[in-house]
Amino acid sequence: MNPADEILDIVDENDEVVGRATRGEATARGLRHRCVFIEARDAEGRVFVHRRTATKMLFPSHYDMFVGGVVGAGESYDEAALREAEEELGVSGLPRPEPLFAFLYEDGGHSWWSHVYQVRCELPVDPQKEEIDWHGFLTDEEVAERIDVWAWTPDGLEGYRRLRDVRDVRERSADSPPPGSPGAAT
Repeated sequence: MNPADEILDIVDENDEVVGRATRGEATARGLRHRCVFIEARDAEGRVFVHRRTATKMLFPSHYDMFVGGVVGAGESYDEAALREAEEELGVSGLPRPEPLFAFLYEDGGHSWWSHVYQVRCELPVDPQKEEIDWHGFLTDEEVAERIDVWAWTPDGLEGYRRLRDVRDVRERSADSPPPGSPGAAT
């Protein structure tokens, strides 16, 4: 099936289904739909990073630190996250990706509800050739060094920044002493 012919649920600003359209129509008309972003890390904790092929409908030849894609009509975010991760990484038998947070991406006539996940991929990857023309596992530091250098997908970059902020807040909370304990602010 041609990806442009996939049927998607069209959703409103509250992520409620209001209709259906093909992926091509949703893209052309800027109809809000659903998407999943999965941060895949290898056994050493490095992030799977890839460059999209030049034939991609959106953001061709851009880099991304997430695998993922659209959620099909009637499909749950969780189902789409596992399906997309296995498809794009070229593996089967991944653990179920862990949901982290959701956000509404809106920019340049594009709009989609985006659910962000993480998964550990300890299997050898064999990415889809029609989707990915380069890939590698990079440390967090290597990704950070390339943020202002490489052309990243804008939605992936927003997801990355939000994920980094969420993790920063969690780390600060974990480092704070419990209220009433020695060293706690009063």
